[in-house]
Amino acid sequence: MLTWVDTLTAQYTKGKSELEAYRKQIDRKDPQGKFEVTVVGGMISDMQYALEWMRKGRRPGSRRGIENSQVYLRHDFMDMDEFPSLDLEISESSLTDPQKKRILEILLQLSERERQCYILHLAYGRSMAEISVDLGLTKRTVQTFIDRAKAKIQKFIA
Repeated sequence: MLTWVDTLTAQYTKGKSELEAYRKQIDRKDPQGKFEVTVVGGMISDMQYALEWMRKGRRPGSRRGIENSQVYLRHDFMDMDEFPSLDLEISESSLTDPQKKRILEILLQLSERERQCYILHLAYGRSMAEISVDLGLTKRTVQTFIDRAKAKIQKFIA
């Protein structure tokens, strides 16, 4: 299950590689080439910064602070009209914005792996074996992540 962040990370990685290859081909003896090397180098640096931000979930070099806000994850969750849309025989109801925010606050207390395993298992009904294959983890590790997530959520709502 790829998120839009995973897709964007792959695109940035590919683009960065293409820019690095292009920079090697620039004629550095030409004054215009020197300028172009500088501009392309800045673009590569910016892409590297963005990649580190997306991979770590915080500003590169930052030791704390942004982990709890993880803006790109908040945006991903807040776009959902229903969380999740389960095909149950009870009447469908949409969550209000305050309810979505409360759920989001709770989910952001989990690590990325805990959140992935927890949502795949409880919201999408995936078995631990299926999740372990998808994420490249052992079944026991998936179970540990789910158990930790449940404990953190219980602690947060208690």
